[in-house]
Amino acid sequence: MKNEKIKDVFFDLDHTLWDFDKNSELAFGAILQVKHPTVQIKKFIEHYIPINKACWNLYQYDKITHVELRYMRLKNTFDALNYAISDADIDCIANEYISILPENNHLFDGAIEILDYLSNDYNLHIITNGFANVQLKKLKNSKIYNYFCTITNSEMAGVKKPNAVIYRHALHLAKTQSNASIMIGDCLEADVQGALDAGLEAIFFNAQKIEVNKNIKQINHLLELKRFL
Repeated sequence: MKNEKIKDVFFDLDHTLWDFDKNSELAFGAILQVKHPTVQIKKFIEHYIPINKACWNLYQYDKITHVELRYMRLKNTFDALNYAISDADIDCIANEYISILPENNHLFDGAIEILDYLSNDYNLHIITNGFANVQLKKLKNSKIYNYFCTITNSEMAGVKKPNAVIYRHALHLAKTQSNASIMIGDCLEADVQGALDAGLEAIFFNAQKIEVNKNIKQINHLLELKRFL
């Protein structure tokens, strides 16, 4: 459904187009199998996912640095497993993880089809809080880089979502206006409320099907965007 009001569509990357959890598990599996083979990867991931999310929440509000984020999410996970590990080993895993992670290229089901569909009628863009060099590798390695006219990351904007400044930076870079733009992402605070506060429309990518306010536009599958755009 072509939306005549909307000209520019902004996407979050991780957990929205790029399947972070699946790719992350593959990266950790490759690392731990070699260096810490007694760690059960499934148990590790069960702890890591909520811990990583909590650390990113602190990071997006500038309560920890990206260096602290990379350390804390691993340290807290190993602590939860009661697995003794040195800080040097954690640093080694953190560095190897960042290197290996973008080599895995699983996207959410329907990602390529919806990007093909939307690119016929809209300018597509990325707004991400992720680390710039890593996010660029993800986009290129998963072969979706060329769909996007602009890529805004928190490093270039100087702030992170949900801060309205990153949205204004993205709009300026895209040479568009908030009332002609829509944001799609998996985080209610950073992607939905942040976009709404900046004057954009927003759609919540609710892959986990959590209960949300009925006034929030949402989809459970990327192809459901055809109902709105």
